[in-house]
Amino acid sequence: MRLSRRSEVDPFIVMDVMEAATRAEAEGRHIIHMEVGQPGTPAPKGARRALAQAMEAGSLGYTVALGLPELRTRIAALYGTRYGVDLDPARVIVTAGSSGAFLLAFTALFDAGDRVALGAPGYPSYRQILSALSLTPVDIRTRAEDRFQPTPDLLPDDVQGLIVASPANPSGTMLDRPALAALIDAAAARGAAFVSDEIYHGLEYDRPAVSALQITDDAYVINSFSKYFSMTGWRVGWMVVPEAHVRTVERLAQNMFICPPHASQVAALAAMDCEDELEANVAVYRRNRALMLEGLSEAGFTDLAPPDGAFYIYADVSGLTQDSRALAAEILDSAGVAVTPGLDFDKGRGHATLRFSYARSTEDIEEGLRRLHDFMTRRRVGG
Repeated sequence: MRLSRRSEVDPFIVMDVMEAATRAEAEGRHIIHMEVGQPGTPAPKGARRALAQAMEAGSLGYTVALGLPELRTRIAALYGTRYGVDLDPARVIVTAGSSGAFLLAFTALFDAGDRVALGAPGYPSYRQILSALSLTPVDIRTRAEDRFQPTPDLLPDDVQGLIVASPANPSGTMLDRPALAALIDAAAARGAAFVSDEIYHGLEYDRPAVSALQITDDAYVINSFSKYFSMTGWRVGWMVVPEAHVRTVERLAQNMFICPPHASQVAALAAMDCEDELEANVAVYRRNRALMLEGLSEAGFTDLAPPDGAFYIYADVSGLTQDSRALAAEILDSAGVAVTPGLDFDKGRGHATLRFSYARSTEDIEEGLRRLHDFMTRRRVGG
């Protein structure tokens, strides 16, 4: 039985790294996880408590395809308090994680063969999902002087879409309002759909992130409960779409997913009222970020992208290697620290970059930095 050409997507290398780290742990080693973008904290206590109560109260079956009405209303209210945007809950669509949102968005917006632009370095699954849908990803080779974010002058004319993430993965850099507005205008001038990935919103350290909804209603905005709300494995996210697109996305959601997981929606609704706990998590990330910026530089990783948000630091390691995958394997084997090679994020330059995540506990970060410092010292002296 033959396989489709659409299925020929690249592996998600960070998952391969995590698998190697898990094997090492199964062999009895203590591994510090700096590879995966996953909070080290569980879902908020209120979320877990609400789900336990719901499970005792009755069955958790199908919900409507667009998600629980009370959750959609609560998400819409978040845009009022966080961004000053008066959002109609009818435009909010709850999804099976942000991945489900991307599938729905790309299917709704693009036809087979359409070209969709995205920044490099960038989240690798954009590219693979686009390819699996018979769409053509078009990498925009971003520049360090632009903080690894796309700029209008780099956007090709012959594209039907543009995906932008702020804060970005892997760099953690953000776009201010003028820069985001310029990209939205550049896409509109080309007749291209604009997709704003905002899943790291809430994880900002010096200034707040800007939502595309503060600038335009003519965009798809995607978010998730995975990062700020510390609910990666619950697989629940959302997107906001133009009013005229709601029914189209609803029909797709009915057929692709039936509905988002009911249990996860119950927990997500309660999580939105756990602000004190969630902000305490952000305080840990802020502390970890400071430790990482100092500790990585002291270890010898000196060429770092300046992270504004999320929980990543992207490092140029071209002075150490031209094979980041081999270097990551060496670090895991010798230092017991799992890090991600940049090949996931940038096909052209990722061979010379690494991504470090600081989403775990401060104790883990301190131990990981100590190990990295020792590793680099040994490497310099050839030991």
